Amino acid sequence: MLKWLETHTPKMVLAPSFIAVLIFVYGFIAWTGWVSLTRSRLLPKYEIDGLIQYDRLFASPRWDTAFGNLFIFGALFIVIAMVLGLVLAILLDQNIRTEGALRTIYLYPMALSMIVTGTAWKWILNPGLGLEATVQGWGFETFSFDWLVDPDMAIYTVVIAAIWQSSGFVMALFLAGLRSVDTEIIRAAQVDGIPTWRVYTAIILPSMAPIFLSAFIVLSHLAIKSFDLVIALTGGGPGYATDLPATYMYAMAFSRGDLGQAASSAMVMMLVVFAIVVPYLYSELRSKDG
Repeated sequence: MLKWLETHTPKMVLAPSFIAVLIFVYGFIAWTGWVSLTRSRLLPKYEIDGLIQYDRLFASPRWDTAFGNLFIFGALFIVIAMVLGLVLAILLDQNIRTEGALRTIYLYPMALSMIVTGTAWKWILNPGLGLEATVQGWGFETFSFDWLVDPDMAIYTVVIAAIWQSSGFVMALFLAGLRSVDTEIIRAAQVDGIPTWRVYTAIILPSMAPIFLSAFIVLSHLAIKSFDLVIALTGGGPGYATDLPATYMYAMAFSRGDLGQAASSAMVMMLVVFAIVVPYLYSELRSKDG
């Protein structure tokens, strides 16, 4: 009996969570995929009707805007957050006295929710009471910074807020990577007279390739699922100028009563996530096998 318990207790402990994940994650993914192939509107229907929802999705100007915004937001957010995080990490890696305080300051935004970040930046960028009003109050009456209410520029305010929120996290990742590099290699390079910038570009940064990949995957995931930041900062506006796939899906499901469109947009979002994550998992498994 004791031997049986030793063998099967781990399975019994894991079974409830495994069943829950199977039902409430993969089961609902399958349900969403099924609904995306029907003519569901306010309530779900279960008669398969082909790819009509996907035809409607890709013919929708609002979806075109949301999907285009995803690439603009994702590219700028990922690149700038990684560059800024790397620069901050390199600066902190110089063993400066105030490293602890600066690290806390840089990491503090990550302690805030996206809702708080979006609300704070909404106040800062509001032309009537934020940055524009403050600078004009200093006497620069021609100063203008109305990106928040400009349909062509509003998406970039989302980029600014997201970078402020996440660059500290990227800095922490890169700082941990920098501290893990063998110092003996760096000292040997310095003894040979290699300039510091060459030490970083030829030795340190290439050895941090897994850190770069991990940061890219995390930031890509944050970009694709961005919802609360947009809702708090712009509400998807002006109009639907700052819509992202997640806000489009929410609007279709809960404002427009169009479950079929919401499900099809959700499946497209999942495919984008798979397109990023699957190659990463493949490379990780391949490196372990090697």
